[in-house]
Amino acid sequence: MIWHRHGDFAPLMLVMGAPQKYRLISTLGDVAEALIGIWPSDDGEEYVVAVRICLEAIHGKLSPNEARSALIRAAEEAGIPVITVVH
Repeated sequence: MIWHRHGDFAPLMLVMGAPQKYRLISTLGDVAEALIGIWPSDDGEEYVVAVRICLEAIHGKLSPNEARSALIRAAEEAGIPVITVVH
């Protein structure tokens, strides 16, 4: 269970409210911290799915990219802009 390893998926940036406006997400640990620690609401359907998928990815049952995709869907649901970089 290596969930703070970089390179598991392409990094993305969440544009959150103050005090930390921009939040870089580059590991499963970052996904978990964003969803549990700074998410503005915990009642959206995509949010709940993202938390479950992130947990399953941390335990190796799903891929980190599935957690990344779920995070993006939850951000869209919550109205959080996402900045991605295409290589």
